[in-house]
Order: sequence, then structure tokens, then C-alpha cells
Amino acid sequence: MRILLVEDDRDAAAYLVKALREAGHVPDHAVDGEDGYAQAAANSYDVLVVDRMLPKLDGLSVIGRLRAEGVRTPVLILSALGQVDDRVAGLRAGSDDYLTKPYAFSELLARIEALGRRGAPNAAETVYRVGDLELDRLAHKVMRGASEIVLQPREFRLLEYLMRHAGQVVTRTMLLENVWDYHFDPQTNVIDVHISRLRSKIDKGFDTALLHTVRGAGYMVRDGAR
Repeated sequence: MRILLVEDDRDAAAYLVKALREAGHVPDHAVDGEDGYAQAAANSYDVLVVDRMLPKLDGLSVIGRLRAEGVRTPVLILSALGQVDDRVAGLRAGSDDYLTKPYAFSELLARIEALGRRGAPNAAETVYRVGDLELDRLAHKVMRGASEIVLQPREFRLLEYLMRHAGQVVTRTMLLENVWDYHFDPQTNVIDVHISRLRSKIDKGFDTALLHTVRGAGYMVRDGAR
């Protein structure tokens, strides 16, 4: 999973980032509330882990702003404030779980993974639509308008992942880990090659482009008519 840790204690953050990586996850780190808010609003994460007492913008305000903007990423609050009223305030602010400090990493990891499962796309969802582009997972079929688009297996997985995250920036790292299932050299051009092939199939000959490159960030499928 891709996880954003918003924690101003650099030693604690370094420990958690290392431990999460060793557990097989992909953590990013934000050093204060404003940085955390900016990263969470601009990128796609599976889980946010947010310290409550942060400089510049406190954790509850970070969560409140994100929820007000429609960001529904599951959030786990970390806090030294452990009274009932504190936990209630955290949950009412929009968090999904609340863990008090000090804590055992094993419990933190279990809670993160539980939130990741809760926030995962519905397994029953079999058809994705963006504009006039439709992908049917069960039929393994892609249509754009009245035209069927024939994709190779890897191209189909790539498009499925992009459409599942429609309207969100999908990074190269996310694609390498979720479409190819293991780590490549970040400098490899395998993604560029497949994106180019996919774009030629789903966009070429159509009036509106749906597959976009977000310079310096990654890729996005969105309805260009909006």
C-alpha cells in the first residue's frame, strides 16, 4: 500500500518509514500539517497516518480540510492525547481510527492494513467508465463509444488500474508495484512504452484525450470533457 505519514518528530518518522518499507509498503513522509495536507490532496494514497499535534496545521484541521474537499482516504490518527474526549474529537473530525502513543508497531501495522482493506475498491465492481471509455473486467473487454479496443494483457491491467483511480494522479512507482507486481529500476522506460501504446489505442482517432501525463508526477485518466 502507499501510505502518507504526517509526523513532525523526525526520529519517530524515520523509524516508521523504515519499518513500513520492511513490511512491504510504500511510505511518504510529510513534516508538518500544511505539507501533509498538500501531499494528501495532490496524490493518491491507500491510508493516511496523521499525528494530531503538528506545526503549521494541526492534525484535526488537516483531516477536516481533506474531508471537506471530498478526499475519502482512510485516516489513522496518532496522538499522545488518549482521553475519551480526545478520541471522540478525532473520530468526529473525520478520522477512521485513533491510536494513542506510545504504541506497538505491530498494532499500528495491523490497523493500517485493516484500513487499507476497508478503503480498497469494491471487489464486486466489474465495470469502470470514464467519459465514453468503458472497461469490463469480467468480459475482459474495452469499448470507446461504439468501437471495441483490443489490448494486450499488460495494457489491460494498466488501463484497469488507471481507470480505478480515475481523476487521481498515478505515479510511476504505483504502476510498477501494482501493474508489474515487483520493483523495476525507477529509470526503466517500460512504463513510458506501455503508456504510449495504450494512449495510441484509446485516444488516437477520438476527439477527446482521456489519458494524460502529469508532468513531474505521473499519469491520470480523466474525462477531458469536464
